[in-house]
Amino acid sequence: MTIQAVVFDIGRVLIHWEPEAFYDAQIGEARRKAFFAEVPMHQTNLDIDAGAPWKETVYALAEAHPNWATEIRWWHDRWLEMASPDIPHTARLLRALKAKGVQVFALSNFGIGTFELAAREYAVLTEFDQPYISGYLGCIKPDAAIYEKLEEGSGLAGASLLFADDRPENIEAAAARGWHTHLFDQPEAFAARLVAEGLLTEEAAA
Repeated sequence: MTIQAVVFDIGRVLIHWEPEAFYDAQIGEARRKAFFAEVPMHQTNLDIDAGAPWKETVYALAEAHPNWATEIRWWHDRWLEMASPDIPHTARLLRALKAKGVQVFALSNFGIGTFELAAREYAVLTEFDQPYISGYLGCIKPDAAIYEKLEEGSGLAGASLLFADDRPENIEAAAARGWHTHLFDQPEAFAARLVAEGLLTEEAAA
């Protein structure tokens, strides 16, 4: 079956997402490691991605861990610094696909408030034919339900979809549904994959 749509993860595919690097720069690696060991920041982020209110969730966690309150609140107050910069080559690939008439979707674990903030900062996040964002859908990758939402919404499934994501478990869940998949590491490798699939020319993928 011909690929009819390319599905993009967002974090570490279209924009960088490096909270550890942000905290290392602010408080040093040793203190950052202690912080992440004591405070469940990544689990809290998953809760936000699943639809929990962003600021209220972060600030409640800060109240529960007063010794780290400032650092926890940064997850809201300085979040955009953790989600930067963008990855221009991947954005060019998305736009080149659209120019060729290939549908482009987002399938991303993202909170409602965080996605709205990121979309204001990075125009490419407003250019999908349809975004499928976990916070709005109430389910997260790699749960089967979020992949089903995209299939139902787009009317496409299986080998008509090519999905790029940086996390192996998300790729495996898509592959189990028959999707073509690409484990994203660098945009150059994804560009080569799009050329190999006949979706873009080498010139368009540059």
